[in-house]
Amino acid sequence: MTKVLRVDASMRAAGSITRAMVDQVIAKLEARGPVSVTRRDLKDGVPFVNEAWIGANFTDPDARTDEQNAALAHSDSLVEEIEAADTIVIATPVYNFGIPAALKAWVDMITRARRTFRYTENGPVGLVTGKRVYVVVASGGTKAGSEADFATTYLRFVLGFNGMTDVEVIAVDAASSGEAIADDAASQIDERVAA
Repeated sequence: MTKVLRVDASMRAAGSITRAMVDQVIAKLEARGPVSVTRRDLKDGVPFVNEAWIGANFTDPDARTDEQNAALAHSDSLVEEIEAADTIVIATPVYNFGIPAALKAWVDMITRARRTFRYTENGPVGLVTGKRVYVVVASGGTKAGSEADFATTYLRFVLGFNGMTDVEVIAVDAASSGEAIADDAASQIDERVAA
């Protein structure tokens, strides 16, 4: 049984290109064998890092108060979802050349010193390893990998920082016509998920 974590960052419930693309990715994974999917829909809200969270995160786990444990509870559950998954599928639109605020908040909640990465004499080391990640992106004209793309480049970097280095980007330019988007998405999904 492959355990998949699906993270949707589009604020649109209906008509979202990335949600439709991820449905195709999940279907392709299911065609390989049994899949269990955990869904994390960021349109439902993600708390932002605040002073209480920072204080709790930088306190030794054995020394945390009940209030500090409560401040980290949501973050802990998000990290546990990542740790439990074999495959992570992140679906995001590009908003103003970057990722939506909710996805940035999710990244902040899961990027935890001594939990998902640690510092060593040779620099930081990611602790969340052995995961396959698909980043599914749709934009209104920002080409993935271009100098104006601060979405996929950021996600590749921060995922790698946490140890997730096996990352495939599936990106479509939503400025194209609907049929062209669907064809491009299907072609990329067939190629990248099959690999």
